Amino acid sequence: MLVIAQHPSPPVVVLDLDGTLVDSVYQHVVAWQAAFQDVGRHVSAMRVHESIGMGGDRLVAHVAGDAAEAAVGDDVRALHDQHFRSVLRSVPPLDGASDLVEALVGHGHPVAVASSSPADLVDDLLDLLDARRHLSAVVTASDGAASKPAPDLVELAVARVGGGPAVVVGDTVWDALSGEAAGARCIGLRSGGVSAERLLSAGASWVHDGPRDLLEHLGEGPLRSH
Repeated sequence: MLVIAQHPSPPVVVLDLDGTLVDSVYQHVVAWQAAFQDVGRHVSAMRVHESIGMGGDRLVAHVAGDAAEAAVGDDVRALHDQHFRSVLRSVPPLDGASDLVEALVGHGHPVAVASSSPADLVDDLLDLLDARRHLSAVVTASDGAASKPAPDLVELAVARVGGGPAVVVGDTVWDALSGEAAGARCIGLRSGGVSAERLLSAGASWVHDGPRDLLEHLGEGPLRSH
């Protein structure tokens, strides 16, 4: 009897957005810092940068304490969004981002975006990319799931494309922690300004400079074709 080998389906790829597909991390840092200054509080740019990637619902308390969250958390989040939108036109796609998404789909991977940002902001950022048509799902903070570093956004994205093993691609420690908590392997990208050492220590098993570098090395990691 002829036995035909069954090859496993390519894993779902769950992509972060800021710092992974669009070069927006430092605009977020400036927007958060300006928002804190607007309410009379100073938070260092370094402290803010280390927190980019976690949900805005967590960030205020993380960088300024629970008292700040209780007193001005909602105001800071609203001001951040205003400041960020004022510079949205200056945000470019990262080199190779659209090509990476197209290549992943071409290799049979269901591709989803999971972002801790609200849906309207994610939509505006996706408009900067020539990639939306390739995405099987987009999950945002507006979906009601707990934000990164919780696994919920990753798990929801995987569920929406039919389930199965997954690989998370992100540029922050929060992406790596979220992916690890969801039972997914993680590829870290340095394009958000986080060192390879920090990404690896947070749970990433592979690190690349950015989407172009990952695209050029797809054959060397968990996204290689079999």
